[in-house]
Amino acid sequence: MWWSRRGVLSALAAGALAACGFTPAYGPGGPAAALAGRVTVQAPVTGPEYILVARLEQRLGRAGDAAPLALGYTFTTGQEAVAITPAAEITRYNVTGTLDWRLTDTATGAVTASGQVRSFTSYSATGSTIATRAAREDATERLVTILADRTADEVVLKTAAGR
Repeated sequence: MWWSRRGVLSALAAGALAACGFTPAYGPGGPAAALAGRVTVQAPVTGPEYILVARLEQRLGRAGDAAPLALGYTFTTGQEAVAITPAAEITRYNVTGTLDWRLTDTATGAVTASGQVRSFTSYSATGSTIATRAAREDATERLVTILADRTADEVVLKTAAGR
């Protein structure tokens, strides 16, 4: 039987991590499993916030109103021109976003963890008006997904660190 170098190294690394008590955050019995269905996310208001909340609930599990933890957020986006032709036409934009989040114990009102995530995506503005609008909406959706994923990861990691 032939073993690749990468396979042998991966097996050794996995064994070493298991021996030191490492548990994958999203693995069975990991900190993400402990949060599943226990975090209610702030209600969305805007279209991008609906995407944000749906993704957070997908990653953290959907909880009812009686959940022991509440995830609140402040979400802001912006847009900046990043490619301008000599004729002063903008051909590319960045969509920027910041998500400030806080995890609160619903029984005591105490903030148990908080953080901020930032990212950006880009889109081209060289097509028709409709194509440019579709590209902007797609870039915004990608940005929101990135911010939600980073937030979910931070919530899991900071909650695990607080144990």
